[in-house]
Formats: sequence, C-alpha cells, structure tokens
Amino acid sequence: MESNIKIRGARAHNLKNINVEIPRDKLVVITGLSGSGKSSLAFDTIYAEGQRRYVESLSSYARQFLGQMDKPDVDYIEGLSPAISIDQKTTSRNPRSTVGTVTEIYDYLRLLFARAGRPHCPNCGKPIAQQSIDQMMDQLKDLEERTKLLIMAQVVRGKKGEHKKILDHIRHEGYVRVRIDGEVYDLGEEIQLEKTKKHTIEVVIDRLVVREGIEQRLADSLETALRMGDGVAYVQIVDGELLMFSENFACVDCGISLPEITPRMFSFNSPFGACPVCSGLGSNMEFDFELVLPNPKLSLAEGVFAPMSKNLNTYANCQMAAILEKHGASVDTPWEKLKKDVRNLLLYGTGDEKYEFGYENMFGEYKIHNSAFEGVMPLLARRYQEADSDAMREDYENYMTITPCPACHGARLKPEVLSVKIGEKDIHEVTDLTISEAEAFFSHLDFNAREAKIAAQILKEIHARLGFLLHVGLDYLTLSRAAGTLSGGEAQRIRLATQIGSGLMGVLYILDEPSIGLHQRDNNRLLDALKHLRDLGNTLIVVEHDEDTMYAADHIIDIGPAAGSAGGQIVAQGTAEEIKAVPASVTGQYLSRKRFIPVPSKRRKGNGNVIEIVGASENNLKNIRAKFPLGELILVTGVSGSGKSTLVNEILYKGIASRLYRAKGKPGKHKKIVGLEHIDKIIDIDQQPIGRTPRSNPATYTGVFDIIRELFSQTTEAKIRGYKPGRFSFNVKGGRCEACRGDGIIKIEMHFLPDVYVPCEICKGARYNRETLEVRYKGKTIADVLDMVVDEAVDFFKNVPRIANRLQIIQDVGLGYIKLGQSATTLSGGEAQRVKLATELARRATGRTLYILDEPTTGLHTADIDKLLSILHRLVDGGDTVVVIEHNLDVIKTADHIIDLGPEGGSRGGEIIAEGRPEDIVKVKESYTGKFLKPVLEEKF
Repeated sequence: MESNIKIRGARAHNLKNINVEIPRDKLVVITGLSGSGKSSLAFDTIYAEGQRRYVESLSSYARQFLGQMDKPDVDYIEGLSPAISIDQKTTSRNPRSTVGTVTEIYDYLRLLFARAGRPHCPNCGKPIAQQSIDQMMDQLKDLEERTKLLIMAQVVRGKKGEHKKILDHIRHEGYVRVRIDGEVYDLGEEIQLEKTKKHTIEVVIDRLVVREGIEQRLADSLETALRMGDGVAYVQIVDGELLMFSENFACVDCGISLPEITPRMFSFNSPFGACPVCSGLGSNMEFDFELVLPNPKLSLAEGVFAPMSKNLNTYANCQMAAILEKHGASVDTPWEKLKKDVRNLLLYGTGDEKYEFGYENMFGEYKIHNSAFEGVMPLLARRYQEADSDAMREDYENYMTITPCPACHGARLKPEVLSVKIGEKDIHEVTDLTISEAEAFFSHLDFNAREAKIAAQILKEIHARLGFLLHVGLDYLTLSRAAGTLSGGEAQRIRLATQIGSGLMGVLYILDEPSIGLHQRDNNRLLDALKHLRDLGNTLIVVEHDEDTMYAADHIIDIGPAAGSAGGQIVAQGTAEEIKAVPASVTGQYLSRKRFIPVPSKRRKGNGNVIEIVGASENNLKNIRAKFPLGELILVTGVSGSGKSTLVNEILYKGIASRLYRAKGKPGKHKKIVGLEHIDKIIDIDQQPIGRTPRSNPATYTGVFDIIRELFSQTTEAKIRGYKPGRFSFNVKGGRCEACRGDGIIKIEMHFLPDVYVPCEICKGARYNRETLEVRYKGKTIADVLDMVVDEAVDFFKNVPRIANRLQIIQDVGLGYIKLGQSATTLSGGEAQRVKLATELARRATGRTLYILDEPTTGLHTADIDKLLSILHRLVDGGDTVVVIEHNLDVIKTADHIIDLGPEGGSRGGEIIAEGRPEDIVKVKESYTGKFLKPVLEEKF
C-alpha cells in the first residue's frame, strides 16, 4: 500500500491546480485562513473521491438508490482508503432520538434491564417474582376446605371477532362453561359473537364443591388454567374475592401481572413499552398561557390574544364581544380589569351556556347566531390540529411550549416498564444520569451470581461506549438528552466516539474542527482520542485552527496565502516547528508569535449601568444572580455544559427580547431581569443561515443590493429603456430569466435518483433575461456584479460611498473572499454570523444596544479572529455592550468583564465560579478558565 495519499491537479472551488502528498496512518491537520480552501481540499476533493470510489465499487442495483456521484475536479488521487466524514452536522432532529439511542448505549440498556432487571409492582412498589405451582398452592392452603372456588383463565383479551376456533377448542378439551364479557355461558349452548365487537373470553376450568382430594384437584386445575391462560389464572371465591396466580411476574397483593419482560418493552419507540398518552415522546406541545396572552394590559380590541386576529369582525371575536357585553365589559376593557370568571369563559369556554351575537360572513351575509363559545385555548388547539400547512403549524408553535407528559412525567415508558429496576433505578432514571455519573453507577452495581453472569458482556459494551464519550469531553451530557439539542461540535464528538468504538483500521477519517465548543481543559482528552484512532491504524485529516491540535499533529498542511481567489495554494507543509520557519505562512507567524493578538493595555470601566439576572434556574443553573456591566466587552466562559448558553441565550436574550419586542419564545426560568431601562435594543447574532433558499445571498441580506440596483437604474441605458430598480431584481418578473425564474439553475427530478441541478440553458446561469443584461455599469452587467467577490467589489464601487462603505464592513469582518451573490445555503455558520455582524455594523450605533454572540470564532483562523475582535471592540467603543460565549483564549484575554460558570458540566455546573477582569479570574483556584488563561496573560513577546 502507498505510504502517502498522492493528490495531483486539485481544482475544486478556489484550489489552484495543487499537488500534495499526505502521509498515511498519521494525524494530519489542514489549516489556513478562513476561505483559503481547506474544506475544498479535505471534503470536496479527498472525501468526495473516496465516497465516489466506494459507490462505484457497489453493484448497479445498489447504485441506483445511491445515485451517481460526480468526480471531483482533480486529475487523480492515489493511495486513497475508504473515507468517513465526521463533520459538524447536527444529529437527527427526530424528537425520539437521544444521546443514548445515537450511541447505541440505550440498546444495551434495554437488553440489560430485560435480562438482569429486578421487577417491582408498579402499584405498591414491592419486589415481585415469578410463582411456581407449589408457591401458589401454599397461598390456597389457608382457605377453608368447604369454600367453593371458581378457577378461570383468560384466553382472549379485548379482541374483535367470533373466535369460533377458540370456542371449539375449549369444547374439545371437555370444559363446560365460559365467561364472555362478564356473562357465563354453557358450552352446550349455541354461542354467536359479533365479528366487529371486541370480546374478552375466560374459560371456567373447575368448580370445587367437595372436600376430598381438594389440594390435588386445585393443583391440577391451576396447571390447566395457567396453560390455557398464557401463564395467568384467577381463583374466584364464591363470596366475590378474586385472587390472581401467575407463572409470570405478578404482585399477589395488588393483583397485577407483568407481561413477559423483553428488550422491546424498554423501547419508547415500540407500542409494547411506550407511554400510551404521549406515544413515547415524553412531552406534549401545548399552548402556553404566557405566550398566548403576553400583555394583560391590552384589551380584546388591542389584540390581547397574540395568536388571534385583531379584527373584531371575525367569528370568534364576535362571540367574545357578546360574552364581554353580557358580563358588563366591552372589547376595550383591559384583560387585567376583567373578572376572573369572565376570563375563564374567554379562555376555556362557556360549556353549555349559549350567547347570542351577530356575524357577517365573507359573502356579506349578516346573521344572528346563538351558540356556546369553545374558549381561546381549546380553539387554538383545534386550529393547530386542523392546520393544513407546515407554515401555519410553525406559526402556532411560536405560542406553544413543550410540557412533560402528565402520565409518564417525561419518562416516555409505561409504568410496568419503569417498575423494573437495576441498582434501585429504573431505565429512565439511568438515562437521566450524565455520562460520568452513568460510568460510576455501572461500576458499583450489586448483582447476585446469576445476574452478574448475564450482565457481564452487556456491561462491557456499555462501559466501553461510556468511556469513549468521556475521552472526547462529553462527560456532562445525559443519555436522555435529545439529539436535536446538541451543538455541531457535540454531535461531531459523539460520531468520533462511535468510530473509536467501532475499532476499524485502515480507514481515512476527515474531521471538521472537532475542538469547536470545547473548553481548553477538555482539549487534551479530545487529542488523546484522535491519537488513539490514529494508533489503531487509521489516517486522520483534521481541518482545524486550534494551536494545541497543530502541535499534536504529525503533519500540517497550510493553505493560503489569503482567502478566496487569493488562496487555494500550499503555503507550507511539515510539523508545527517547520511551519514556523516559513515566512509566507500566516499560520506560522502566529505559531512563532511574530504575529499575535495583544492583551489590551487597559480594561474599559463601562458606563456604570448594569443589567442583572436574578434567580436564574433553567436547566442546570443553580438559582444564580448574574450581572452584565454595560458599555463593556463581556465574556461568558466555563467548561462545556456548565450553563453558558442557558444563561445567555435562553434567559438574557429571550427574557429581554420578550419584554422589549414581545418576541415569541418563552425565556428560561428566572425571577426577574433588572436594568432594562438602560438599553433600547438587543440583537442576537447567531450562526443560523441568513436565508433558507438559494435566492438569499450576502448582497440581499446586507441591503447593499438595493443600492446597487438603484445605481444600475440610473445608468443612461436604463433611463432610455425606462428600467426601474425592480428590473434588476431576480425575484420578480420583468428583468429576470423566466425559464429558471431567476434561480440561474433548473432542478430536474430523477424519480428514484437524487434531483439534478443544471445551469439554465437560456440565461446560462446569469439569472436575468437578455434585455436586462444589456444594461452595464462601468462595463459590468448586474450578473457580473453578483459574481464579484467582496474584495473586488470594494475596488469596483470605490467611487460610490453608499456601496463601498457597506462592502468595506463585510471586508473588515474577514469575508472579502465571498461572492456578493453567493447562495446563503453555501455559507458556513461562522460566515453567516459575520454577514449578520456586518449588517449590524452598517447601521447607526445608538450606544444603547446589547449584542449577543455565541462562539463567533467558529471556523476562524487566528488572523481572522484578530479582525473579528477589532469589530467587536469598535461596537463597544461606540457605547454598545457585547456579550460573547467563548472558549478561545485569544478572545477571553481581551475582555473587560468575564462571567465564568462551572465548576463542571451538567448537574455539577450552573454556578458562577468567578467574575471580573481577566486578571481577577486567574486568581480563582476553582476556575478552569483562570488556570488556562494565566499563562496567556503572562506571555511575553
């Protein structure tokens, strides 16, 4: 086998026909400035070719389902192994998917509980066991000898049909009577049952009326009953008392019998185990009173019910107006001034009481109606269920919250399933443990000899998988955590742990920034996991900017020298020390500290005002009080899972947004937020896409395209033709190409194959019709402008300040390499976040704005982080406040104020460990952030 992976003539995206050799069975880091071509080499060239070759090796039958994969733009690649991509795509959004199911740990838990679990009565909680015939007889010995008994066994339970075969079989066995749906029938009678009705049939085994040989007859009858009734029989004493006997697990005190205990019983995705009320989801979506009625000072006329129409002429509003009028109020009466009973009538309905009201329908017909009102909350629930479009359902969901199922209280399973325990915990309680707690729990179980033998192999698999998760720094996650709530970095590390567990060798793994979202404390564990995967005999290619990862790597490939069209070349290769010696390598300059991000000479003192969160207790937060001094750059830090996102995103942002803008979305639990009078705006600059369709792009999102269209409409040719700015929009008829409706591409449906997108044959991908493209500004069409990268456009529009200034800001945030018309769907989360940041910077600063950013360094090289910091400091220098959740020490060291959460993640986190200036944080021994920050502050250049 080749010792290197040889790549010749790679030209994907901005790669400049590069040749490169990558050592096999090594940990290789590909680094470089954002947009330099790292992902183009790693994913769009190496991984794409590996996948293509794998698909080509399959049969033609299998390929028809996988589709034809395009060959990447490369001359050839030698020495390629089967490739697996471990990227940052989040795991399944299916609400049934959890950390436990994704890692397959839950499958082993189901097997463990089914084979070694100890059943308890779901009613009284006592341990229960299977009964032998002898044990059953011992219980019957205390009965008086003359007592008459009736022994029955259930052979049909609530099933539709005539059940002729079962009745014939019972007759053939010589029994004389059956009890059907509570009525006793002699088998000599003609029994006809309805096909469509559900029936329950019990066969009467024996009637004991004599004393002689009673014990033997009881034993014989019980055996027969148990055989007929699938292991369950009932003994009915003539005076009405009913005793249950079962060869299965049963509680004789409560008369409850458990079904056969199997692994499928413990699956919340199976009807055998799932809670029947929530179908195994563990929660229900319900309309939240606080979201439906966010402002009690409003009246019906002012739209007190947020999801309802403000139009007083709607059917529901006419009904409510009649109710208000009858009870001495009106549509103008504020909600808070209505009597409690009137509020309840509006919210939950009038029951059987009817109200007379007039209503004019859409045809102009006015009629008097007399009917009961169902209530706003039931009405909304009905409309949600009856909604015939996803958009309508999504709109209603803005006013709903997820509440635990009232039956299982979030456990997802039936009571009888949760009654099976190991170590005094049911399976749900075990999955609610964090990874580290679960590891400790399974290490100290007290099994008897039989259980220990059964559980040994299962526990080995569980310990192995928990260990892999611990190694990649996910000790704070619970096994019950919904997979859809994981960050990209967490999802990637779960996949990494799964691959370590697979034990494969000879595989090419390609990872995209696995250190994202990981505190420095946990970085070494991640690196150990990567090295372990390498030492198994695999090749790891890691796209990464983290310095620790670069120093741990066997080989580094630095791509640059700049981003976009100025990148795509191999600048340097070798170890970290060898990269340092290459003057052209920006990465090397930062590694050698010839370039660095300096520690500020002084910290800002802010404007003296503070926003304070009191009693934050959502998720793992321990009823904390957090102060955010305004006019400063505030960093919220802490180990992964310590509560940073909960405090900032769920409480600070949602709490303020709901008060300032009546924003949808319920804030996390807290008592109050003080100091809102000191700000007039809060902006969350997250990493969500800037648009969901290819039509959205940086030019449209930032608003610069409106000015560009206006500029084109002012050209001489446009004025002669009478073209307005709308003519240069690809979203409306007139100037766009109608063959592709302004998309530039056409989707061809391939039925059982994936859809294929091809350039429009009419406009050749330009998006506009021929007449529109005849208008030029400085020799360029509107399509040419959209195809420009920002760096080129800044120079092109330098004499148009309104455009140049906005483009300059996009360039300042490190996005000079992206195209103005680049589809929003192709931007990474970090790029989308910086486009949003540029858009905000283009607006006039108020000095009273609070900005929130969650890990803005995602995907950024140190040189790009330097640019980002200059932008953030520019915002704060303008009087605004910036709150950043971050692990990157280069960002943390520039803060004016730090709030450090911990001490650990999950249930052992949620407290403020330290707060103040960076110099204050390093003095707190309990702070992991302070421990790693100290040498950075003391570093001399």
